[in-house]
Amino acid sequence: MTLLFCGIAQAQEGVIVDIRVHGNRRIPADTVKSRMFTHAGDVYDQSSLERDFNALWNAGYFDDLRLEREQTDKGWIIHVYVKEKPTIREIKYEGLNSVTQSDVLDKFKERKVGLSQESQYDPTRVKRAEVVLKELLASHGRQFATIRTEVRPIPPAAVSITFVVKEGPKVKVGKIIFEGNAHVKARELRAAMKNLKPIGIPKSIFLENLFARTFDSTKLEEDAERVRYDYQTRGYFKAIVGDPKTKIRDVSGIKWYMPWKKTDGKVVDITMPIEEGDRYKLKEITFSGNKAISNTRALREIFKMKDGDWFDAELVRKGLDDLKKAYGEFGYINATAVPDTQFDDVNKSITLKVDLDEGKQFSVRRIEFVGNTTTRDKVIRRELALEEGGIYNSRLWEMSLLRLNQLQYFEPLKAETDSETKQNNQDNTIDLTLKVREKGKNSIGLTGGVSGLAGSFIGVNYTTNNLLGKGETLQLEANVGQFERNIQFGFTEPYAFDRPLQLGAVVFSSKYDYNYAKQLALSTGQQLNLSQSVQDTLQNYSQSTTGFTLSSSYPLHRSFKRVGLSYTFSDSSVQTFSTASTQYFQYLAFRSVTGPNALEGILTSKVTPSFTWNRIDNPQRPHRGSSFFLAADISGLGGNVQMIRPVTEYKRFIPVNKGRNVFGFRVQGSFVTGYGGNVAPPFERFYMGGENDLRGFDIRSVSPTAFLTDFTSIALTNPDGTTVPIDPAHPNKGAYTIAIPVQRIIYPGGDTSVVTNLEYRVPIAGPVTIAAFVDTGWDMVLRNDQLRISDQQYSTLTNTIFGCVYNPLIPLTVGCTGGGDASHFLTGLSQNITPIDKTNYQTRMSTGLELQVIMPIVNAPFRIYYAYNPFRLDTTTTTPSPITRSMFPDGAAGDYTYKQAISLYNPTYVLREPLKTFRFTVATTF
Repeated sequence: MTLLFCGIAQAQEGVIVDIRVHGNRRIPADTVKSRMFTHAGDVYDQSSLERDFNALWNAGYFDDLRLEREQTDKGWIIHVYVKEKPTIREIKYEGLNSVTQSDVLDKFKERKVGLSQESQYDPTRVKRAEVVLKELLASHGRQFATIRTEVRPIPPAAVSITFVVKEGPKVKVGKIIFEGNAHVKARELRAAMKNLKPIGIPKSIFLENLFARTFDSTKLEEDAERVRYDYQTRGYFKAIVGDPKTKIRDVSGIKWYMPWKKTDGKVVDITMPIEEGDRYKLKEITFSGNKAISNTRALREIFKMKDGDWFDAELVRKGLDDLKKAYGEFGYINATAVPDTQFDDVNKSITLKVDLDEGKQFSVRRIEFVGNTTTRDKVIRRELALEEGGIYNSRLWEMSLLRLNQLQYFEPLKAETDSETKQNNQDNTIDLTLKVREKGKNSIGLTGGVSGLAGSFIGVNYTTNNLLGKGETLQLEANVGQFERNIQFGFTEPYAFDRPLQLGAVVFSSKYDYNYAKQLALSTGQQLNLSQSVQDTLQNYSQSTTGFTLSSSYPLHRSFKRVGLSYTFSDSSVQTFSTASTQYFQYLAFRSVTGPNALEGILTSKVTPSFTWNRIDNPQRPHRGSSFFLAADISGLGGNVQMIRPVTEYKRFIPVNKGRNVFGFRVQGSFVTGYGGNVAPPFERFYMGGENDLRGFDIRSVSPTAFLTDFTSIALTNPDGTTVPIDPAHPNKGAYTIAIPVQRIIYPGGDTSVVTNLEYRVPIAGPVTIAAFVDTGWDMVLRNDQLRISDQQYSTLTNTIFGCVYNPLIPLTVGCTGGGDASHFLTGLSQNITPIDKTNYQTRMSTGLELQVIMPIVNAPFRIYYAYNPFRLDTTTTTPSPITRSMFPDGAAGDYTYKQAISLYNPTYVLREPLKTFRFTVATTF
């Protein structure tokens, strides 16, 4: 701005015929004219033009401004000459390492600096940016940072701004010293600080101060207030924390990862002077103004501090919050409590007087919803425990939001941020508006990997939990593996007949192949060459099951409790591929028939009553709450299986570290037993392992181990490998065989299962969470009579003659030991199968780290985890031998055949579970 007008000496009358703008490049001429009060056609007025000049200059667009007039025959032409401020083309930062440019921009936005690319260059804004940038660096420990700004012109009308930063040494917090703390330890006061206390393991005494924090002077006053508040929670209500004193000093040291390199830096020692004062106890708490809730005893119980206890300011604060919530349950949403502390310095006590202003009682006039483009209003409304026309109840409103969160239709809802309350003080009513953000209703899951039980497998599942916005659920699941196949289709109606009656139906089909030899090869990572006789001693079978389930449940009024009843009918068949499996399934008394017919048409008809109580806020990413589940499968109402299987489960999630992290645990137990003279079918017994219970073990691979008594025949063989014929004169009659008892290894599963899961979940960023976990489980046999051999098979075993049987009609050249009396019967054989001790009550434990990611597209948790198993089965067992030498004839053939039988049918088994596991899956453990 160099000149207001050229050639204007005095005001002259005339009409302004035109206004022309010169020198503008970026700002349109119309924008310049819009800032002027004078327009073409107005009568020329010098005072008006002076006002226009001030308006244009104050707009801040120009470095120079000049107004001139030109006289023409028709009137005056006003010329506006401008020189625009340059545009900031780019902003660069040199030497900036401690903070990111994103942090700088966020700080500029927070402090309203107004400096950004394509904005107009303003030196005052640049200076303000330097100040804010220096403050930001200081908050990250760079107290001695210097900033120099370089402005480089970019023709024709732009500039480039470069902030040249010299961060200087990083300043850490050194010693934190408290002066005057006679009754409270310094380590306890340091623990009360949030921003400047060292990082370590809390409450560890020795490892609390592992790493120093960066010094931030802006946080010092806040930490001093926290120390004072900590004193107030201990009864020192009049404690005073003086202004902290700081002292900077130079330090040198070495880096732990580069011990040969010395480092120099600066630290700030902090000294806090403290006047503790006297310690006070609570004398009593009195209330005034409480007309709506006249029961002062009930109000007193809200405060968790007894008369005579040391006065605790934190308990007072929580009590006042709970007091407001209590009034909110009766509709007094504006109730306020004003505390007044009265000191008795003689008796060192405090009387807390709470003056209540209850306000008016409000009722609910209307509840509306915003954001539910797919979900229908009635689907949301039926989950609300708060009703229109009734007295407002804050507890019921919070309960309603929790029930909506459990549906997983919306992003997590919070009462303080997602609900809007509009009060009408004239009729004492409120309108509630719930703002929801719908989630993707479709969930697609993918699982895959390799396990000792299922082999290589892949699975997909699709679920839509809000079909057509009505809250209905459609589910399709398919898992196909090397040894396993599961297909399931289900539909759930949550609100049948416009009542809170949930109905569901599921159709399923599964096939499962169990081949111990192949799974042993998978777990060891090498191909095993086993003879057919050895493979016959191992389990190898296939189980196929088809069926359906009908379910219903009903919630108890205004609670999170639900009772349910379901019915399942399934048809199972077992096909065996080894002698061991054939005998195992045919021997167990799990139905009224025995032998091969026992493996076909296993019909299970069961009803399952259940009780559920669930206050967990989110099923996928729980943060707080607990749940309890109790149910019992009762089979025998039809079908040919008689079985009872109760199961119970308790889960709880506790927010820790100021609500940022979550500690969760689960305890689950179950038991199965047959009745009416039958035992539970083998495939209904418990097997553990996998991502659903013990993460470090293969899926369904944890089971007790036992030996099942059976019998077979072995050919009497000479040392040269030739068999001894029944009749040497007639070789076509075959070789002489001897019946011998054998013990076949089996994995029968347990009748009792107990598993506990502990997790500590720490959110990293967005949907990513890391969790440390410990899984512990026991899969055991408590009742040996539930592994009972059928009466028919037991009779066969005890009445079978084992060993060499002398037949005088056969010219046997080698005689039997003891002649014709050398036959043997099994004596002392129990009808119950007894597990091996070391495998029955063996504790299994997995511990490790898990990375959890909630995938936004498939809306399911993707998990990668590494598990180490400190407690596992790692033992060697030798088959107990019922074979004796006396079962074979005297001579070389008898000796050789006896040794051959021991080698084939009494092997040593190495029972070793994996020491560590790395796996990925899409599911949750609990």
